[in-house]
Amino acid sequence: MTNSDLPTKNREIHLASRPEGWPTPENFDLVEVDLPELGDGQVLVKNHYMSVDPYMRGRMNDVKSYVPPFQIGEALDGGAIGEVVASTSADVPVGATVLHGLGWREYAVLDAAEARVVDAGEIGESTYLGALGMTGLTAYAGLVYAGGFEEGDVVFVSGAAGAVGSMVGQIAKAMGASRVIGSAGSAEKIARIEELGFDAGFDYHDGPVVDRLREAAPDGIDVYFDNVGGDHLEAAIDVLNPEGRVTLCGAIAQYNETEPPCAPRNLALAIGKRLRLQGFLVGPYFDKMGEYAEKMSAWLADGSVQFDETVREGLENAPQAFIDLLRGANTGKMVVKL
Repeated sequence: MTNSDLPTKNREIHLASRPEGWPTPENFDLVEVDLPELGDGQVLVKNHYMSVDPYMRGRMNDVKSYVPPFQIGEALDGGAIGEVVASTSADVPVGATVLHGLGWREYAVLDAAEARVVDAGEIGESTYLGALGMTGLTAYAGLVYAGGFEEGDVVFVSGAAGAVGSMVGQIAKAMGASRVIGSAGSAEKIARIEELGFDAGFDYHDGPVVDRLREAAPDGIDVYFDNVGGDHLEAAIDVLNPEGRVTLCGAIAQYNETEPPCAPRNLALAIGKRLRLQGFLVGPYFDKMGEYAEKMSAWLADGSVQFDETVREGLENAPQAFIDLLRGANTGKMVVKL
């Protein structure tokens, strides 16, 4: 783009109101704003893809947490990737493909130091929002470092057809798990995770989770990667072997509830079994990205790991994509193509 071709306006998704329970389209506004001029050391990025992720639901509540809440009347943010169309930085030139944290908008103005230059090559830009991005690192670091995974372990992952869960199961298999079990919300999703190499899976609608898990893991489990919380966590505590480990990554079953969850009601079992329940955020493991990217690149190349995407098109459809994500309408990573 020449300077005369550069945009002066931007479209953004703002938080219109805080959801009470499940989010609705009315909680979001599509807004046109002026684009600021670039300061020294900044870049203007035309976003090509943006990510919607379950953790964003927590940021829509006005509560103190590990990351500040979204503000009413202001743009949301999240992972995005796109092309630099203007730059005042010698380090990040025009034409570079960059990964950054200002999604939910068509253009992003940010400091060049906050943009990670990547080579999408043949793998596709959106891969850096999933398998080779924060999603994949979450799966790897949560399993290996927080979960203390060891070769031969039996691994159970909930939300197994989702972006993180599907990667957890495949990484565990690639690293020598003796058995990998997943739960998901439909027969189609169970069929897909079995295609991806899971040894067993069950639809949590088919009966009590603890019964389905015992059937799938007659010899117990050693590691549970929790994306769901509630009855899944309670079931895992029941079925975990002594000195089992739990990575508490997400609790999507209760993100939209207005009443406190009743489960897990069997936490006392953790005492006698000597279980380790480890809360997990990916942020402290960003220094593992190089290690992870090297391994994942090799797994993708030899077919050990595959990844699914659910792609929606248009910034105006990002709120519905997010709502659908919370309803489980995605298989693999949910991204919005802008």
